[in-house]
Amino acid sequence: MSPLDAERLAAARRVAASAVGSPGLQRLADLAARLLGAPSAGIAVMGEVQTMAGGSGPQVWTVGTELPPAETLSGLVATSGAPLVVPDARDDPRLAELPAVRSGTAVAYLGVPLTDPVRHHVVGVLAVFDPAPRAWTEADVALLSQLAAPAASELELAALTADFEANRLRWGLAIDAAGIGSFDWDLVTGRLTWDDRMLEVFGYDQEGFTGDIEAFTDRLHPEDAARVQEAIQTAVDGCGVFEAEYRVRHPDGAVRWVQARGRALPDERGVAVRLLGAGYDTTEQRLADARVARVLESMPAAFFSLDRQWTFTHANVEAERLLGLGREELLGGVVWDLFPAAVGSDFDRQYRAAMDSGRPTAFEAYYPPPLDSWYEVRAWPSPEGLSVYFLDITERRRREEQSRRDARRLALIARVSDTLSAALVDRRGGTGALQELLHAVVPELADWAIASLVGADGRLHDVASWHADPELRPVAAEYARVRLGALNSTAPIVDALATGEVTVVPDVWAAVGAHLPPGPARDTHQQLDPATAVAIALVARGRVLGAMSLYRGRDRDLMDAADRATLRDVADRAALALDSAALHEQERRMAEELQRSLLTAPPEPDHSQIAVRYVPAVQAAQVGGDWYDAFLQPGGATVVAIGDVVGHDTVAAAAMGQLRSLLRGIAYSSRGGPAAVLSDLDRAIEGLQVHTLATAAVARLEQEPVDRARGEARLRWSSAGHPPLLVLLPDGRVEVLATERADLMLGVDPLAVRREQVAVLPIGSTVLLYTDGLVEGPDLPLDDGVARLTTLLGELGGLELDELCDQVLVRMRPHGSEDDVALVAVRLHPEDRPRPAEAGPEVTPRTP
Repeated sequence: MSPLDAERLAAARRVAASAVGSPGLQRLADLAARLLGAPSAGIAVMGEVQTMAGGSGPQVWTVGTELPPAETLSGLVATSGAPLVVPDARDDPRLAELPAVRSGTAVAYLGVPLTDPVRHHVVGVLAVFDPAPRAWTEADVALLSQLAAPAASELELAALTADFEANRLRWGLAIDAAGIGSFDWDLVTGRLTWDDRMLEVFGYDQEGFTGDIEAFTDRLHPEDAARVQEAIQTAVDGCGVFEAEYRVRHPDGAVRWVQARGRALPDERGVAVRLLGAGYDTTEQRLADARVARVLESMPAAFFSLDRQWTFTHANVEAERLLGLGREELLGGVVWDLFPAAVGSDFDRQYRAAMDSGRPTAFEAYYPPPLDSWYEVRAWPSPEGLSVYFLDITERRRREEQSRRDARRLALIARVSDTLSAALVDRRGGTGALQELLHAVVPELADWAIASLVGADGRLHDVASWHADPELRPVAAEYARVRLGALNSTAPIVDALATGEVTVVPDVWAAVGAHLPPGPARDTHQQLDPATAVAIALVARGRVLGAMSLYRGRDRDLMDAADRATLRDVADRAALALDSAALHEQERRMAEELQRSLLTAPPEPDHSQIAVRYVPAVQAAQVGGDWYDAFLQPGGATVVAIGDVVGHDTVAAAAMGQLRSLLRGIAYSSRGGPAAVLSDLDRAIEGLQVHTLATAAVARLEQEPVDRARGEARLRWSSAGHPPLLVLLPDGRVEVLATERADLMLGVDPLAVRREQVAVLPIGSTVLLYTDGLVEGPDLPLDDGVARLTTLLGELGGLELDELCDQVLVRMRPHGSEDDVALVAVRLHPEDRPRPAEAGPEVTPRTP
């Protein structure tokens, strides 16, 4: 069904419902029958069914009867929209079978359509009919057609009346539900009429209401009176609209808000004679709006709302402040016009997505100058538009960015410290340390860099370079190789060396590149194409040790103050590390030379071979405490000793020299055994105020004739808190020489009792003395180290003595030790044959 057909059917239903039984229609039907001399007349309303609305004569249907239009003569009239003239319906094949014709009710028929004058469609039919045949004249048709116009009007009037009553009822219910009151002010008589709702709004009852304009003005709030009266006068003077919201003060002091709207009605002269309108109480709405407004105004977040045309409809004080515009500029303005930089930005995308999807969104975005701020935004869509809450988080973002930069700075400095420490511990020297340093600062601080050292000749030498781009690293290395020879005296690095400060170069080509002579330096500089640079001297204790030059490409900004401060820290740490490394290396060499000067070559007594080893610690500062000795006592016995002074520096090395000399002197002059030597040494330490602590082990190899005859030797030994001695027997077994409880170390108690042990060894045995650096460390507990050495000694027993010592050092400490290592090994060769060649010549001092 088309919309037009639906509208017609709806109109027909309204007409039928309201017109049935209408007295006006009944009078028109009687008039038609009388004027045309017909026995019967009827008026039908046409729709989905045909409804009899009025009739005259004996042959008509009862008012309200409904018939299918297809079974009636009037249905043909409604369908054609033209008069239907039928002298004898029985002779017309279209009509002969219709019920009214077959029953003889309507043999002769004249009907005209009733047309809606507004919508111009058929709403009914006016007809006269006769049970006998009749010839209808043109005058009959014309007369009935004239009666059709008032019949159609009557139908329309009935429908309008019904609509009016229904609308009036609905309007009354709506007004009551909305609490709306009406007013009517007669400007000629001065009479003011209010309905009950209006009286209630103003706090009146019927008895107390005077019915004049003073009843209105008396209740107006004094602060609103002048404004409202001016609005009324303007409406009256211009015969226009009156609209105002104002306060009403009741007799009990209560104040109510009223929203009123009306219109001044003019007379034929155009002069206002009445003011009609309505009003309603908006107090609750006002209070709710005020509460919302107070919340919005007091909240720390900025708030604004946009309608669906992106126009500002509300903004609180914080929004005015953050957006830099007052409400008079914001309200009514389009957001994209007031803030054009938002177009195409995250604001644009997020707002439109929320509006289109109906889902809230939250995001952070930056708005450029003049606002120049970061915002945290939450937007909620609604049918009316978009509500937006936002905070200025610029300072928070700045703090977060500063925190990130500080974290990167601390991480870089920590990485630099670790890098320098590792490089210097590994003894890669200043060049290796600076190369590792460049790996740490590129690309964090620069795209590429060059590091320089001041050599022994006092001149600066570029020793390291690094580029973030692997393909340009050879080019950077080539530039570092040739640049110093090509630079002039005004180069930035010269200023950095002279001042010791950070030298910033905002245009490297103007400052350096343009002054390079043609050749490799200029060519590589152009290929590297640096935009900005920073040069800084490496200064420690007032002495320039080197420099760093850091370069950035054209896609990076000039190094800012924060980055320069980081570079300053890096340079200071690098310079201090280089200086400290140089001092430590100097101290290490001095201590090592001192120590080696005290560790003399061992004697080679008859048929005994002695091998010694000393290995300094891998760390430069860890030299000085370990020592060994081997000598013959005047009686011919061989004495071997080993010890470890507490400490690792030149002081420890000096103390070691004192203890070694004291022990040698005591053992030689007293000719005492190991326990006696250690006791005398302990008392000497106390008496001579050596002020040191040390561990030591002393062993003496003795051989009486009976021992020689048996092919044996006696090992007499004593230990002052030192690791146990190991003996490799000829059959490959290894014995650990240790007591259940160790004696005190030297320097603790000069009266401590020293115990002495004796072991009988077969000729061919090997005795091993060592310091704890061989068997103990952070990665190796002492007991585990001794067990490992015991096993290893058994595995290496077949090696010559010198090779045995070398293999023990390599396999026990393949990466070096954090402590010095001293080693003494004595092998007893058989005496029934000549001294073996591998034992070397017999070297013994003369016996006094």
